[in-house]
Amino acid sequence: MKHSQALPIDKEMMNRCIALSSDSAQQGEYPYAAIISRNGHFVCESLNRVARDHDVTRHAEVVALSEAQKILGRTSLDDCTIYVNAEPCAFCCYAIRESRIGKVVFGLRSPLMGGLSRWNILADRKLSSAIPEVFAPPPEIIAGCLEDKAEVAISRLHPVAWKFISMRYLFVSSTGAEVLTRAHTAHWRSWLPEWLMAPLRRTFFDRIGRR
Repeated sequence: MKHSQALPIDKEMMNRCIALSSDSAQQGEYPYAAIISRNGHFVCESLNRVARDHDVTRHAEVVALSEAQKILGRTSLDDCTIYVNAEPCAFCCYAIRESRIGKVVFGLRSPLMGGLSRWNILADRKLSSAIPEVFAPPPEIIAGCLEDKAEVAISRLHPVAWKFISMRYLFVSSTGAEVLTRAHTAHWRSWLPEWLMAPLRRTFFDRIGRR
């Protein structure tokens, strides 16, 4: 895995991605977006489509990967870069690895759900060493690119929701050891019993970004 500094083109694409994430939130989706470029040139972009398609697998990253493969006419995206306003989850990171994306750039870190910060799928070398026929070596990773702008975009749209997000360390804009340690050791318990939470998920919480 290679860590490097963001290039001007990376910041340009990330600015576009952050703007898209705001569009996603305004359309009733979770505020995530993804852009894929190839050799510095735009290929495709996507918002979250979970609510629109009534399908929890339609994360912005997965939708963008699928679209890029169709546009380029191949499954291997080894010469491509994916930009995401927040760290991809474990599900998306596995799809990114299987598509052989060469570079991953993201803004906010996700100590709770991240496929790098919590589950090291994105930088895992066992995949490529055990199955080199399928998996390429880990991609170049740029974490925290324009993270302050990514945070502002979400917090302005949903200030109350951002308090919940930051309090539970779903996303953080700081890479400090103290912050990440607190995030990894924090334990939360439902404030309501499961017999009540189950129907609330379906009838209330699922209306936010899921339907």
